[in-house]
Amino acid sequence: MSRPKPARFDRDLADLPEGMRWREWMGRVEAAIFASPKPVLRETLAGLVGDACRLDELLADINTELRARPYEIVFVAGGVQFRTRPRYAETLRSLDGATNAGPPSFTKLETLALSAIAYQQPVTRAALSRLVGHDISRDILGRLKSIGVIAPGPRAPEPGAPIAWVTTQRFLEMFALGSLRDLPDFDMLDNAETRDVDDGVETALDDALGLMEEEGVEDAALDETEDEFDEI
Repeated sequence: MSRPKPARFDRDLADLPEGMRWREWMGRVEAAIFASPKPVLRETLAGLVGDACRLDELLADINTELRARPYEIVFVAGGVQFRTRPRYAETLRSLDGATNAGPPSFTKLETLALSAIAYQQPVTRAALSRLVGHDISRDILGRLKSIGVIAPGPRAPEPGAPIAWVTTQRFLEMFALGSLRDLPDFDMLDNAETRDVDDGVETALDDALGLMEEEGVEDAALDETEDEFDEI
């Protein structure tokens, strides 16, 4: 016996009064975002509502209703996602086994390297070292890669064809950025590879992404360094 064909999904809900239609669209969109472990693309959400739906206004209405809740809907990594409000990050970190309570702690040199990659990508390890005025070791890049915030990019067109590093989708998700265009303005890094980085620039790099530094730690070594890092 053949299965009955599923009913066509009714996006428009034309049989409902305008107010009820809007509320149903809100429920659909909120349910889709809630159920997804990853940011949901606008195109996906648009497939759940009618063509007449103003999606930005719909999301704003959902967030208005969430105003008293400890979470909100944010635009991140090209989509939208539920995120705990920043004021509750410390609460989540206090939980046993908490794994997703904001960015991890970074050492000073990891912070410098990650910020510089974000603004100057694609960029090689040697160029990073010149940019921040410190040696950026393979271990530093290895830890950032293991966290998932950077990845090998194209080979640089220079002798030896070294790897040039770029940030990842995980980087956008971790720092709640919709895209790289949402990075804070940082004109001080323009043409920075041609000059040394003084203490003022280091401070700006530390603060650019709101990264955390571990007190008294200048460098971080990986417990195990994978063979692939030998070619960095």
